[in-house]
Amino acid sequence: MVFDRAFLTDIEGITELIFVRHGEQHIPDPRTGPVGGTFDPPLSERGEQQAKVVGERLSVDRIDVVYASPLKRALETGRQVARHHRMEPIVVDDLREIEVFRDIPPTVLQWTFSARVSCSASGSGCCARRSGMSTRIPESSFDFRKRTVNAVESIIAQNEGKRVVIACHGGVINAYVGHIIGVDYDMFFRPAHCSISVVFSGQGVRALQSLNDVHHLRTNEWTLVSH
Repeated sequence: MVFDRAFLTDIEGITELIFVRHGEQHIPDPRTGPVGGTFDPPLSERGEQQAKVVGERLSVDRIDVVYASPLKRALETGRQVARHHRMEPIVVDDLREIEVFRDIPPTVLQWTFSARVSCSASGSGCCARRSGMSTRIPESSFDFRKRTVNAVESIIAQNEGKRVVIACHGGVINAYVGHIIGVDYDMFFRPAHCSISVVFSGQGVRALQSLNDVHHLRTNEWTLVSH
C-alpha cells in the first residue's frame, strides 16, 4: 500500500501523461539554409514514418486529449496520434523547445552564426549545465524549466483522471521529468524520435513510469530508431 501510493500503482483516478518526442526533423543545408529553417523545420521522410508508427501504437489505447508544441515537427507528430481518436491536438505555446535561436533574425543564413549554432544546438552546453546556471543559449535554464513545468502542471490540472498525450521535444521531456525526479542537469538522457515516456499524477504525487520506450519503432534492422 505504501509503495502503491508512492508510485501511483493500482491507484484509481490518476492522470496519465504520455510524452511523445517529435519525429525526426528535416535538417536544412547549413551553408545555404536560413536560421529560421533550423528553428522550426517540418518532419523528414523518416520522421513522418516514425510519427505514423507512434500514432498507430497509441491508436489501441484510450486517449482523452492530445496536446502539442506549436513547432511543426511536434504538431505534425501530435496530429498523427490525434487522428486515430478523431480529434485535433491542443496547441500549447509553452511546450516549445528551448529557444536556441531566439535572438537571431530567422532570415539570416546559418553559416553566419556557425560558431554559435554549433555550440548551442549540439546540446553540449545543456548537458553540462545544471538547472539555473547561465549559458550562451538566450533562454536561461531556469526560465525554460519554469515554463515547461508550469505548462505540464496546467495540463494536469485541466485533465484529472484522464489519459493525456503531450507531443513535444527532448528538452521539454528532460525538463519536466528532471523536475519530478530531482535531476539538476537540463539534459540527463537523450530521447529517441517518437519515443514514449509516461508519468502518472495523482494525490499530489508525480511518478515516472517509463522512459524513452522505442519498442514500437523497432524493425529487424532498427531502421526507425533515431535521435
